[in-house]
Amino acid sequence: MIQFLLKKINLSKVIYFIFFFIGLQSSIVAQTKAQQQSQKELQNKKNKLNDDIKQLNMQLSQTKASKKSQINTIVVINTKLKMREELIGTINDQLSEINGSIKQNVTEINVLKSNLDKLKAEYAKMIYFAQRNQDSYTKIMFLFSSGNFNQAYMRIKYFQQYAAFRKKQAQEIVATQNVITGKLNELEGQRHEKNVLLGNEKEQKQQLDGEKQQQEIVLSELQQQEHELKKELEKKKRDAENLQIAIRKLIEAEIRRKLDESIKIAKDKAEKLAKSEKNKNEIKNIKSKTEVKPVAVKTYAPELTAEAEAVGADFSSSRGKLPWPVAKGVICQGYGEYEHPAIKGFIMNNNGVEICATKGSQARAIFGGEVTSIAISPTGGKLIIIRHGEYLSVYMNIGEVFVKQGDKVTMKQMIGTIQDEDGKTSVNLQIWKGQKTMDPSGWLFNGR
Repeated sequence: MIQFLLKKINLSKVIYFIFFFIGLQSSIVAQTKAQQQSQKELQNKKNKLNDDIKQLNMQLSQTKASKKSQINTIVVINTKLKMREELIGTINDQLSEINGSIKQNVTEINVLKSNLDKLKAEYAKMIYFAQRNQDSYTKIMFLFSSGNFNQAYMRIKYFQQYAAFRKKQAQEIVATQNVITGKLNELEGQRHEKNVLLGNEKEQKQQLDGEKQQQEIVLSELQQQEHELKKELEKKKRDAENLQIAIRKLIEAEIRRKLDESIKIAKDKAEKLAKSEKNKNEIKNIKSKTEVKPVAVKTYAPELTAEAEAVGADFSSSRGKLPWPVAKGVICQGYGEYEHPAIKGFIMNNNGVEICATKGSQARAIFGGEVTSIAISPTGGKLIIIRHGEYLSVYMNIGEVFVKQGDKVTMKQMIGTIQDEDGKTSVNLQIWKGQKTMDPSGWLFNGR
């Protein structure tokens, strides 16, 4: 009877459904984890862009209604437009991820429902045949009709295995129903999130349109003053070139100082070695007459903070890990040549990155090192140069200076206040290796 029953309910098919369900659950868990990681990264990026846009809005609120502040205004607006477009792109990426998740969940739910229907159909067959053969008399007759004790024992085991199998299949049906319920809830949450993101995207596009109109108004006003503006920009360009010449001279002087220092150290070592050779025989005589006990020499190294250890003891190995020179800031002008945002064809150059910050912000060292130079900048304010081995970091547009030449500074140590110019508070950071400039954004953590 049992063999006939198991044959009728197609045991192999039921087992296949059970293993398929287990495999599907493992696949769902792996895919869900990957989706959650991707969504988390996109959400972090979106949060950072929102924070940067808020900071740029604070910059705009600080500007005054003057010709000079209008130039700063257009720089900040252009930066904000780029970030707004990047934010909309990030929202679209999130929508794409959610659409993919929704599609996947719908497919998984359909597969689970199909398998559930099949499990239920097979289970119904089991219940039907079990009810037809469940009376005690039939079971007893089936046992007593055994040819020997061993066959009777095997028939008892059949009954037990069949009962256990039926219980297991019932559990799988309940588990499948629970997974489907969970997936449906997840799907509902994803659709809600999609609607929120679509609303967010619409709002960001409206703000982008408003900012573009603001940009056009400011540009129109500046272009009416193009002749005067060009004169001012030519002066700023000359001042910037003179500043770079001054920085280069300071760096050349520092390189020469280090070279002279290295030569002196090498010369002193040579003299000591010569003196040591001259007195070699005397030292041998003294050692032969006097027992000299070795003395343990303890060397001291500067303590590194946990953060500095995470970044790395060597500047060259810290690319992409360095902290920003301000606690909160946005790169409002990148490295290299660029066209002035208000005057077409007017090319300027930046040997570092300009980082906009809030009023009252302070500049800080991006890595531990030695302050080698403090000078008055031709463009206004002061500049500070810090040596980090063969690399140097330069901080410009500094007001009050907190350090002096020769000071040893640590990572994130405050070195001075950042000057405010016509409502814009910004520091220009440069990184030099020898006499060559490098793009600082590639060195800063999550720098653009």
